[in-house]
Amino acid sequence: MVRTVLACICGSDLWAYRGVAQRQPGQRIGHEFLGVVEAVGAEVGSVRVGDLVVAPFVWSDGTCDFCREGLHASCPHGGFWGSVGSDGGQGEAVRVPDADGTLVKLPAEAAGDERLLTALRALSDVLATGHHAALAARVRPGATVAVVGDGAVGLCGVLAAKRLGAEQIIALGRRTARTDIARTFGATDVVAERGEAAVAAVRELTKGQGAHAVLEAVGTEESMRTAISIVRDGGAVGYVGVPHGGSAGVDIGQMFDRNVALVGGVAPARAYIPELLADVLDGTIDPCPVFDRSVTLDGVPDGYRPMDERTALKVRITF
Repeated sequence: MVRTVLACICGSDLWAYRGVAQRQPGQRIGHEFLGVVEAVGAEVGSVRVGDLVVAPFVWSDGTCDFCREGLHASCPHGGFWGSVGSDGGQGEAVRVPDADGTLVKLPAEAAGDERLLTALRALSDVLATGHHAALAARVRPGATVAVVGDGAVGLCGVLAAKRLGAEQIIALGRRTARTDIARTFGATDVVAERGEAAVAAVRELTKGQGAHAVLEAVGTEESMRTAISIVRDGGAVGYVGVPHGGSAGVDIGQMFDRNVALVGGVAPARAYIPELLADVLDGTIDPCPVFDRSVTLDGVPDGYRPMDERTALKVRITF
């Protein structure tokens, strides 16, 4: 049992808020949290009462074939927080199944550092998901990278691309407050256009060739079509935006003709947390700027509303 210290609202939570995603009465919500261990089962060996821990957005046993291969999101014994019958991260406490395979212990001294706690909380989803997109798109030192989407995941994708050594990073987004963060995270260029105009702008910035790697962090048909159109021949699109909108714009013929790879999906955050944790602790990466508003548990409705209206980027929930 983990007593929640910090949680947050995710863009994917908005589908339930808007009534698009079906929910059952009493179903919990929230999948990003860190906190303090309050009680452990008899078979738990990796954490003890009093430990500060962070949880990835999917729990997993850590022992199955998929977990051993680094694909914890496909663990047959795992699940998503907030699914029917499970606890959600936007609550005072969370019962964590398979704690040994799921929870990651954090330094105890972080408990007194609000900024560090905020950065560490990003490990549970957005930071790991941006990293997953960058790895899927084969970002490498010296590469040209384009990031489609200016939400928290897209911005963390910019951070991930910079961390992996990209030389040119093009952020596609129209909200100045967000693209300013993108520049802080390492973006060298910003494209505010959409659709064909965006494709033309990226082509111009890349001498007509397109980007070696494209990170798709939206999930709409338009965003996927844009991502495939701006990737360089022989390049790769790393998609992590939750798909909504039919085929999501995938044109197999276009990809085949240009040798474009499409790789991505649900990030195995548990596999990435130890590596990213080290860089957060030493200050190499700092995702804190994506959290632009804070509410208490009682103020959660006031957190969903501005995110739905796009006046807030990502809202922290403090306890």
